Amino acid sequence: MRRKDKEVTDIDKINEIIDSCDCCRLGFYDRGSVYIVPLNFGHLYEDDRHVFYFHGAKQGRKIELIKEAPSVGFELDTNCRILENELACKFSASYQSIIGTGRVSFVQEMQEKKQALVSIMQHNSQKKEWEFSDAMAASVCVYKLEVEELCCKQSPAVEDR
Repeated sequence: MRRKDKEVTDIDKINEIIDSCDCCRLGFYDRGSVYIVPLNFGHLYEDDRHVFYFHGAKQGRKIELIKEAPSVGFELDTNCRILENELACKFSASYQSIIGTGRVSFVQEMQEKKQALVSIMQHNSQKKEWEFSDAMAASVCVYKLEVEELCCKQSPAVEDR
């Protein structure tokens, strides 16, 4: 990272930032171009590893790209705000952001699918008690991003708000 003064390395702070994000954007390589898709997500941090869970339809461009090229880039951001100034060159921004790379794979095992769906619902609702029947879990495609590399940063102004 070029700006070490903006880097966040504390894992609790990184997880706090992830928890405050509404959307995770996955970037796929698609035959010479890039395809970016914004997704709702769930997140687990276990054994020093970040795993993001997603769900959706069982078919479509994203599903085909996971099969063809499971290596992806991802991005999350939150608390974005423009900091105005009288001089154009003094405009700035405050933010918290995370970027990284990883591999996406389909979740097949029923218990992990249910755990993934609970993590997605928990992240989006703050409610922890969700139950999914086998039929409900089987009706959607669940996939996960196992993070290989992650970089987190925030502008110093975020702390001052």
